[in-house]
Amino acid sequence: MVGNQNNLTQLQILVQTKSIPNLLLCGPPGIGKTTSVLAIAREILGEDKINEHVLELNASDDRGIDVVRDKIVNFAKAKVMGPQTKFIILDEADSMTTSAQEALRVIMTDYSDTVRFALACNDSSKIIGALQSRCAIIRFSRMDDSNVLKRLVYICTQENISYDAPGLNALVWTAEGDMRAAINNLQSTFYA
Repeated sequence: MVGNQNNLTQLQILVQTKSIPNLLLCGPPGIGKTTSVLAIAREILGEDKINEHVLELNASDDRGIDVVRDKIVNFAKAKVMGPQTKFIILDEADSMTTSAQEALRVIMTDYSDTVRFALACNDSSKIIGALQSRCAIIRFSRMDDSNVLKRLVYICTQENISYDAPGLNALVWTAEGDMRAAINNLQSTFYA
């Protein structure tokens, strides 16, 4: 993870103290919101427990109340081996319907002893107040160009990809602070 160092430090403290609240991660796409939560889950649970203890849904695809009542409730209810904490990650939570958010609020309350929710969104104003009040809110900002460039150089070095400064600078410029877009564009350029 690169950029948003204050947020990363805050999340590392939560992991060290093993005191993970429900999280609302806000900010533009491609800056590490979902990746941060997955890293927390791996650190808390260990790699071998991820598949059983983590449910990741893209709320823009699964945004209705039926998904909340079915998939999320069933996962929250399910008994698991080992550590009892489970993580439910809802990416693009700001695209969930209001009724689905209301149902999620009830589930968050009912399963607060065993499940931690992480809601990733671009626009926190589309998340109802009742959900926001149940979460620690962490606001991410776009990556600065120097961090994007450093990561692209690192990737090129690790993957033994030749590059030149103007080419990488063009990728940084087109990414506009979106690390995922920069990496995807690097990959597309390499395979073109």
